[in-house]
Amino acid sequence: MSIPRRLTAAAVLLAIVCVCRSCWSAEASPYPQATHGKGQLRHIGGLPVLVLQGTPEEIGRQEAALCGKVAGQLTAYPRALLTVMGAGDRWPRLQERAGELLKQFPADHRRELEALADAAGVDREMVVTANTLVDIYRGGLGCSSLMVDPGQSATGGALFGRNLDFHSLGVIHKLTLVKVVRPEGKRAFASIGFPGLVGCLSGINDAGLAVAVHEVYRSRDDSPMFDRGGVPYTLCFRRILEECSTVEEAATLLRSVRRTTKLNLALCDRQGGAVLEMTPKSVVLRRGVEGITACTNHFRSNALAVDRSCRRYEKLIAARGMPPVSVADVAAKLHEVNQGRLTLHTMIFEPASLRLHLAFGECPSSALPTVALELAPLLGVEPPAQPPSKFSGKKASR
Repeated sequence: MSIPRRLTAAAVLLAIVCVCRSCWSAEASPYPQATHGKGQLRHIGGLPVLVLQGTPEEIGRQEAALCGKVAGQLTAYPRALLTVMGAGDRWPRLQERAGELLKQFPADHRRELEALADAAGVDREMVVTANTLVDIYRGGLGCSSLMVDPGQSATGGALFGRNLDFHSLGVIHKLTLVKVVRPEGKRAFASIGFPGLVGCLSGINDAGLAVAVHEVYRSRDDSPMFDRGGVPYTLCFRRILEECSTVEEAATLLRSVRRTTKLNLALCDRQGGAVLEMTPKSVVLRRGVEGITACTNHFRSNALAVDRSCRRYEKLIAARGMPPVSVADVAAKLHEVNQGRLTLHTMIFEPASLRLHLAFGECPSSALPTVALELAPLLGVEPPAQPPSKFSGKKASR
């Protein structure tokens, strides 16, 4: 790396650190409460919740007005990450590939992104790169998920716990945002991520279908790691939330699109959990055993598995031997498999009640108490009937 490039990359990283420190303190959130058109940003139980609705252009402009400053600064994150990981020389190639992926954006998502970039005064190329980084650069998006079917759940409804593990560079975990999107003519959904991210890494829709991504690096089907003709995967997963209500519908949609890379997509609807093991060549649906489904960063189906060894997976799957599993039990299991400073988000979805339990802040997030958020009113639907509780549950040690 040349001296000028090294200095430029250092300046980019410094910009992120400065904006995060200036925005975040014990007294103030980086997200002040405000409204813009049909959009609103408010705090519920200490969680910043951004509600966006309308056409793609309206949604993009609402997000720009309500948190565009932070979104604009976070577009520097991809280059800073590459620098920290010793891959700063890949930046020009990453931007080139991001431009190629823009051609495969679903039309409405592209319109939303362009409206956001224009209204926020942010370079569109940087926004595109931030939204496609995870397709192109496989930098350690680890993650762990545990899903409990209704028959094994203390609540009487399915449970879906998930740790998001990634590099925060010491700051971006503090900029976590719950984004509720109500697009015209589509299902409403809630996505847990960051401002400026048009797609979805973790989320749930108004039908109670929840999704969470996990990186995978090896497959038996000899697929390439990256297909530049694919649809960026966070947008595929957003489409699942906007268009599907069950695991089976999600599998059908995912098989119908060209996929960029190798991933596990953990899913859970009101009937229980499953995993879609996906590559550019294949999509395999894997169900759990004895009402328990676990997911980490290996394929496990006979069609795609290369190496099934994973200590985190073994710890999660041990939930099969437990009595009916409570929300606290799922939280305890997620803490058992945390990856220290890489664990940015810990969340538990209750699909039947449309309830989210979320922890973020100092890492690992699994060590922090979760905050419960009732999503039904935010999604614009009637609160679902509560399933009968099968077990009062015990307080799990964390």
